[in-house]
Amino acid sequence: MGAKIVFYEVEPWEDRYIRASMGREGVRDIDMTFIPDPLTAENVESAGDAEIISPFIYSEVNQSVLRQIPHLKFIATRSTGHEHIDLDECRGRGIVVSNVPTYGENTVAEHTFALILAIARKLLPSVERTRKGNFSLEGLMGFDLKGKKLGVVGAGHIGRNVIGIASGFKMNVLVFDPRRDEDLARGLGFRYVGLDELLLEADIITLHAPHNPRTHHIINRGNINKIKPGSVLVNTSRGGLVETDALVEALYRGVLSGAGLDVLEEEALIAEERQLLSHEFTQEGLRIALHTHRLL
Repeated sequence: MGAKIVFYEVEPWEDRYIRASMGREGVRDIDMTFIPDPLTAENVESAGDAEIISPFIYSEVNQSVLRQIPHLKFIATRSTGHEHIDLDECRGRGIVVSNVPTYGENTVAEHTFALILAIARKLLPSVERTRKGNFSLEGLMGFDLKGKKLGVVGAGHIGRNVIGIASGFKMNVLVFDPRRDEDLARGLGFRYVGLDELLLEADIITLHAPHNPRTHHIINRGNINKIKPGSVLVNTSRGGLVETDALVEALYRGVLSGAGLDVLEEEALIAEERQLLSHEFTQEGLRIALHTHRLL
């Protein structure tokens, strides 16, 4: 028997896809195990003597977990983000880590505009009202995207696709990214600005940055009031980019007219409420979870 691979956070369609892909590539003599749950300290024994693991973003691939997988040589996370993996521990042990830099670059960009259009056209309240047999137009006036300023935070693979779609709607695009590529800006027709300027000018702000110590709460109580009143915030990247209680307050006070959210801070505590009973659950995590319930 060859290498042992354990896949975590696997849905049935992924199981079928991976097995079929391995067959097409002629891969043989590999012991593959598929586990629907994330890898945590509570189920780390499932990795056993695995040489390769493949988690997604909710797995806790920290030092204590890694040290219980003694034969591990390779981690292939099926995501762009890798903040769930202790890279220092992997580096020290010579464990190779790979990610998927182009993960969802078209899909997420299109979903971003699905959220923007849903807000611009008051789609959700319109559908809810119509299902109740109420055909009043009161309060349902939306807005056109043409001519609006779109503020893109992060011009990586996904951000660039968002910019490309925005050009089709004839929007004016502002970009904040610490790494500037002026050739890219000229080619796609956008302008680099500082974060504060983006918040002040943009009609719609969309986040496409990784979550790390530099980007944690990049939208927060300290700067959310700089946002142009009535703007829209969209987040399809990581929940930790936005301070939840600041977002709730901004929506209540009308600083933001709407938010399109594909992610939430501490969203795992909403999806897996049994975690609320964990002895590792922090007071800060509980505070965020309560604000998230309020936001929902």
